[in-house]
Amino acid sequence: MAKILVTDGMDKGAVEELKNKGFEVTEKFFEPEELGENLKSFDAVVVRSKTKVREPIIDKALEGGKLKLIIRGGVGVDNIDVQYAKSKGITVRNTPNASSASVAELAIGHMFAVSRFIHTANITMRDEKWEKKKYKGVEIAGKTLGLIGFGRIAKETAKKAEALGMKVLYNNRSGKVEGFDKYEYCTLEDILKKSDYVSLHIPFVKEKGAIIGEKELEIMKDGAFLINCARGGVVDEKALLDALNSGKLAGAAIDVFEKEPTENMELVRHPKVSVTPHIGASTVEAQKRIGTEIVSIITEFFK
Repeated sequence: MAKILVTDGMDKGAVEELKNKGFEVTEKFFEPEELGENLKSFDAVVVRSKTKVREPIIDKALEGGKLKLIIRGGVGVDNIDVQYAKSKGITVRNTPNASSASVAELAIGHMFAVSRFIHTANITMRDEKWEKKKYKGVEIAGKTLGLIGFGRIAKETAKKAEALGMKVLYNNRSGKVEGFDKYEYCTLEDILKKSDYVSLHIPFVKEKGAIIGEKELEIMKDGAFLINCARGGVVDEKALLDALNSGKLAGAAIDVFEKEPTENMELVRHPKVSVTPHIGASTVEAQKRIGTEIVSIITEFFK
């Protein structure tokens, strides 16, 4: 039966199900310089965001003549050289449906945090500081949320934001989406100009670089908030820091970074920033759904 390597962890129930189906499953993380060599003896590898599967790793793995399938447990596949893998006959799959609700909830949670100083007060209170007068926040009800990208996660975010009384605008690279007329389709520039909160829901494309940089931040409303629970690199972190320091933005919420683990402590420690360590899909429910999807993909592929 096929041998499966799980490098970044997976729901235990899903691992057991694979084993019960006869698959040989190894759960172990390998550093990049070791991964390719070890992949020589596996038919499939399951990764999350920590493991990067780049061209040299793929080439080394193929020396074993076994690797046929790479699965990303999550949505984005920018940590895998997808086209190169496909050109070598390796199938690349992800689990786009499983974590949508969890990431959307985190985006909304971050919006509350930066709007009501939850991120800051949670720290200062522990330092025995009662700074009530400092924390005059804003309500999100009645505000405008602009979504850049309108895939599964953005749609979930829109639904939750609407329920909270927000007006929702969206931009999508393929144009207006049928069946969502209750939300207003806008150009990227109009999203930036009109939104009190801008939330990113797009992949990182190395060739395009940051989608939100100095120019885009300048277009945004004075006192707006930027939310990024999508991918690191889609926001220029230096430009974001400048916008926060100048007062152009009232705050930002960040779950993903240009480099992970991030070394940008100036951004992490900024009083206007709510931060989390790439935990969008880190819920019990999402991990169970991801595990279920992975089992289905592997079972179907090797049947």
